[in-house]
Amino acid sequence: MTRTQIREHIFIILFGVEFHKAEELDEHIALYMDNIGAISKKDLDYITKKSRAIISKIEEIDDMINETSNGWPTSRLGKAELTIMRLAIFEIKYDDDIPNGVAINEAVELAKKYGADSASSFINGVLAKFIK
Repeated sequence: MTRTQIREHIFIILFGVEFHKAEELDEHIALYMDNIGAISKKDLDYITKKSRAIISKIEEIDDMINETSNGWPTSRLGKAELTIMRLAIFEIKYDDDIPNGVAINEAVELAKKYGADSASSFINGVLAKFIK
């Protein structure tokens, strides 16, 4: 499985967090993982571990988004755009294995696929401002 595919699975899990109670998180992740299909144990473990790590820092990440996206607090963002930015900011701030440029480019691609029409340029701008 490619890093892009792995990142998309993490995005989907994170997106679901908005619609489930915290105590349902383990069940949500397990159900999603059961339905992925053929996947290596290594990739499965990576997706689960990274999803949990991001979820544990959502409040902190949201504060970073609110500080960076002038006039667009997390409460005003679409759920897909918010989830994409959470994933990218986690990668920029906490994942030393992923270069900032890759995190931003992958976020833009996710936004083109899952976000609103202008989401990719908005996300690109916010993330570029964040890394400065």
